[in-house]
Amino acid sequence: MTRIILGEERTHPAIRQKVANNEADIVREVEQAVAANKVVVVGMAQNPMPKKARKLLDAAGVPFCYLEYGSYFSLWRRRNALKMWTGWPTFPMVFVKGMLVGGASDLKKLIDSGDFAKMLAE
Repeated sequence: MTRIILGEERTHPAIRQKVANNEADIVREVEQAVAANKVVVVGMAQNPMPKKARKLLDAAGVPFCYLEYGSYFSLWRRRNALKMWTGWPTFPMVFVKGMLVGGASDLKKLIDSGDFAKMLAE
């Protein structure tokens, strides 16, 4: 899979540092959680889909780390940095053993197919 990302050579040198550091702390925080936990759910308040993902994991008896960033009315710029980092357009963002697997409906498909259990067992 190749995702289109504007190359550094096409970013003016005067703004490269600003681009590189844009909300970098939130990305580092998620990266650290993903490295330290088998399952991580990144969500936001008021959105029912992160809650659905957490319920699926609870029902499966799988421990997970949950990170919540704002709501529909707050922290959207910080969440946008996560969207740009992952390329995933919505919340939640579910990571399993370091791999982004998608959102709540994608997680459900993995659980239903048995692939989720296989990923955890590997």
